[in-house]
Amino acid sequence: MSIADIEFMKMCRDILDNGTSTEGQKVRPHWPDGTPAYTIMKFCEINRFDLRKEFPMLTLRRTGIKSATDEVLWIWQKKSNNINDLGPHIWDEWADKDGSIGKAYGYQMGIKHSCKDVTDEGLVNAFPEYYEFTVNEDGEDIFRDSETKRIAAVRKNGRWHLDQVDKVLYDLKNAPFGRRIMTTIWNPEDLDEMNLQPCAYSVTFVVSQEKGNDKLTLNMILNQRSQDVLAAWAWNTCQYAVLQHMIAQVCDMEAGEFVHIDANAHIYAPRHIPAIEELLTRTPQPAPEFHLDPTIRDFYRFTKDSVSLKNYQVAGDQIKNIEIAV
Repeated sequence: MSIADIEFMKMCRDILDNGTSTEGQKVRPHWPDGTPAYTIMKFCEINRFDLRKEFPMLTLRRTGIKSATDEVLWIWQKKSNNINDLGPHIWDEWADKDGSIGKAYGYQMGIKHSCKDVTDEGLVNAFPEYYEFTVNEDGEDIFRDSETKRIAAVRKNGRWHLDQVDKVLYDLKNAPFGRRIMTTIWNPEDLDEMNLQPCAYSVTFVVSQEKGNDKLTLNMILNQRSQDVLAAWAWNTCQYAVLQHMIAQVCDMEAGEFVHIDANAHIYAPRHIPAIEELLTRTPQPAPEFHLDPTIRDFYRFTKDSVSLKNYQVAGDQIKNIEIAV
């Protein structure tokens, strides 16, 4: 059976049997009809997966891997905060009339920061051969993709500025054993201008050298402050495992351990409990085989169609019309 199923069932049982209720308390989320959305929650659920052994795909019900991949690329690759750049409609409730979700998620990933340790030689080493040094219309040195014109770095006041994603790629190529390779989108300065403050807010990368393996291993931790277990756990687990595989491939590493930490893992009660109980009666299936297009060596060339699953069998009908608390 799928390890993702085992982790999911164990977590749900733990929440239902040992969790604490927020019923009657002051809570922010509410249902579309305006009533408060109470939960049963458990503090700090941790799920651990070894991507060398199996891809963490829930089989108790179907998860759309291409849609999940589309969202994680919307944040990490497009660095967008506009739902018009996204296929799935999962963010529609939080978008304004122009499609923006405010200074959240992709917006934070796209901000370029001063990086005192970045060099010209390091940029050449970190990015594919078609990237080039040139000058922009303001007379600033830039490092960009010669085909798409995507700017990876801008030199200001003698120092290169990169966004968080490109800095991760730079560090993994130039100093992979560093202990500061991470991203965060929990920016206190901009929280009031986010239509939804980030749930999945931090990713940490740790590289190891396994005995007998010439390739380095890329391990990753995903931190979430909040997790709607029924609606989003399988989706988040799948999409960040995809992200880890993508970054490992373009850095010539293999994907290793993926640790998913949820500070507040909750089931909305009572509305989500029947669906959870239904899933817990199902028989888990074997994990599917994950495939990532092996020809892609630049993270910005991946699309949702770069991923696929083979032999993905699900244990029962899809759980439809899940109410989402907003």
